[in-house]
Amino acid sequence: MAIDRSAIENFIYREARFMDLHLYDQWEALWADDALYWVPCDGDDTDPLQHISIIYADRSGIAARIARLKTGAAWSQEPKSNLRRVVSNIETIEDGSGAITVHSNFFLYEVRRRSVDVWHNIWAGSSTHKLIPDGEDFKITYKKVLLVNDAVEMPGLWFLV
Repeated sequence: MAIDRSAIENFIYREARFMDLHLYDQWEALWADDALYWVPCDGDDTDPLQHISIIYADRSGIAARIARLKTGAAWSQEPKSNLRRVVSNIETIEDGSGAITVHSNFFLYEVRRRSVDVWHNIWAGSSTHKLIPDGEDFKITYKKVLLVNDAVEMPGLWFLV
């Protein structure tokens, strides 16, 4: 299968839009049944089974995270953060099996209002997606997010990154 770069870029941009707009059901629908979502803490190549991760979730963990966000149980997202991200430097690699690895960078700006306080947070990092074709679209089988500031104190990360 030849890589359709435009379709892959549109998929990555659509995922970013779903995350920024808190479109949880649409975002969750992008994931394959055997998916893995990983955001390492304090390093990019640590073993998530041996070291603490910011997020390390299989498909049921992704569903549980979405359920918390939708029910208001994630108090830090009541009200929801205003989010906008820019995704860039998209590179695609086809492995011959039909799976596609996509590397990209992002810059995310968050504004969170709680009573009279307003917090501004800047998040930057890179993402590695592994995608498989799904009809005319794709499904995410793996996503690893490396935050630039993962080794320093950071505010709660209760939105989708």
